[in-house]
Formats: sequence, structure tokens, C-alpha cells
Amino acid sequence: MKKVMISALAFILVFTFFTGCKKKIKKVPPPPQVKEQPIMEKVEEPVVKEPVLSEEEIFMSKSLEQINNERPLAIVHFDYDKYFVREDAKPALERNAAWMKRFLTVKILVEGHCDERGTEEYNLALGEKRAKSAMDYLASLGVSADRMRILSYGKSQPLVAGHDEAAWQNNRRAQFTIIEK
Repeated sequence: MKKVMISALAFILVFTFFTGCKKKIKKVPPPPQVKEQPIMEKVEEPVVKEPVLSEEEIFMSKSLEQINNERPLAIVHFDYDKYFVREDAKPALERNAAWMKRFLTVKILVEGHCDERGTEEYNLALGEKRAKSAMDYLASLGVSADRMRILSYGKSQPLVAGHDEAAWQNNRRAQFTIIEK
């Protein structure tokens, strides 16, 4: 009987153990409700395109000083004691004429220059002939003569300082200054 009692007691202990150690379920509160916000699409900011300016509008927005500093009109050179347009100067004058035809309101000053040799009076006259020769060539290419003025500086404004042929060659020239746009 002792065996039955021990068995019964063991049974009760095991039964109590299993029923007493029953897992307690914790009541978990529901997660807080989050208000749904509408999904924001990534909106790219509109690209603001700068207005595209025409060549004429860009030109008109610049000052005369800015334009002359850019040197859109090429200088042409002359031979010693000559005022006829050289063959190598004609393409430069043709480009100058084409530029002036694009900007029809532009007026220019054609400046005649000489090297340091010769008298002041002689060089002023020669510089005027060089300026007139360059102006006449532009006119022959279709640039209206009333858009051009001439002025001789003689030897008073050398482009290159020096007393040799290289300096003199650079100083025998006609150059162009824009005086009105």
C-alpha cells in the first residue's frame, strides 16, 4: 500500500505542477492607432529655364566698352608707305563686313595709323588714306558708308613700342572702334 500511496502522491504532485504552472497569457494592448497620412510623392521643383537670348539681344545688353574690348572687328595692316588694302587683309575685312551686316545699327570709326617714320603731317595724311581705303573696301562689300567714319592718328598711337621692322609693321594699320550700336 505504501507503493500506491507514493504513486498517488507523485501523481498529485505532477498534476499540480502541470496545472499550477500553466502559462499565463499576457494581454498585450493593441498598438496605438496611427492616423494614416497620405503618401507624399516626391515633387521635383519645376526647372526654370533661363530665356534664351538671341545674338542681337546679347549684343544690345553689352556696353560699347565691353564690345570694343572683345574686338569683334579685326585690325588690318598695310605695307610701308602704302594705303592700298593688301590681299592678306581682305579676308579680315570680309569678316568685318559680315559682322556689320548682322548688326545693322552699328556704326564704327575706322582709325588709320602709321609707324614712327616720316613727319607728323605726312603720317596724318597717310593714316587718313589707310582708313579711307579700309572703309571703301567695306562699302564695296555692302556696308553702308553712312555707318562709318574715318579718323587718322598718324604715328601718335603706336600699337607696339619699338624701333624695328616688326614694331613698324604692327603700327601700320587700320583698326575699328564701335561708336554706336
